[in-house]
Parts: sequence; structure tokens; C-alpha cells
Amino acid sequence: MAIATIEEFLDSHVIDHERTNDSFLLTLPGERKLETHCALVIGDHSVSVNAFVIRKPDENAEQVHEWLLKKNASMYCVAFAINELGDIYLVGRLPFNSITERELDRVIGAVLQYSDSSFNPLLELGYSSAIRREWAWRVSRGESLANLKAFEHLVH
Repeated sequence: MAIATIEEFLDSHVIDHERTNDSFLLTLPGERKLETHCALVIGDHSVSVNAFVIRKPDENAEQVHEWLLKKNASMYCVAFAINELGDIYLVGRLPFNSITERELDRVIGAVLQYSDSSFNPLLELGYSSAIRREWAWRVSRGESLANLKAFEHLVH
């Protein structure tokens, strides 16, 4: 029942996805983070939600983790977590009996919203030195700064 509901939801919402034996791999389009890759993994009694957000921060890991923990307190159904490499994910679990089209819409929407809205703040906290180097390199070569405009305040 849960698997059929997920299939129907993904098909009716035209969400880019593929199915493997025990999971659905979704590609969710965003604005700041252009794509969020999310897996819905079918377990024995529940569906796990796992979405990659950003790699392990290059700097300020403590501040990044503090920011994530503070955000977790106000989030719906998923929470930020780190894996053994320090990469940042959104994770959650839904029991089969809660899998409805409405709940899938809320959870997948939450994953997309949290991933997209947290992307620039996490980049700024965890990669500000790299952003400054990239900005300087692009300026020196006359390259476009279009996708770095959100971070202009870091270099001025």
C-alpha cells in the first residue's frame, strides 16, 4: 500500500525519480541549491527519507553544527544529520500507516524547503574562504560572478 501511494504521488506530481528494488531516488529542483537528491528507502515497517544537503564544511564546523542543531528544533518530520564523513543530510522516517499523498507532499516539500533555504547560509558558514578565493579567481580571469552574487558581501 505505501509503495503504491508513493508511486502514484510521484507520477501525479511529475517529480523526477527512478525506482530501484527498495527505494525511490528523487531529484527535487530548487532555487539556491539547484537540485536536492532525496531517497525514499522502503524498510520493513517504515520509509526512510535521506537527502544530501552539502559536503563536510571546510571551516567553522562547530558553528555549522550549532546552526544545524538550532534549525532542527523547528523542523517538520526531518532533521539535519551528518554522516561518518561529516557530510550534511536531511533524514527522517515515516511509518507505513502515515504514508498518504498529503503527508508525502508535506515531507517532500519540507525536504526541498529546508535544503534550499539552508544552502547559502551553510555555504557562507562552512566555505567562506573558498568563496572568497573563487571570487578573486573569477575576477582575475574576467569570469562570470552570477552564481556567486549571493555572497558578494563576503568580499566587500
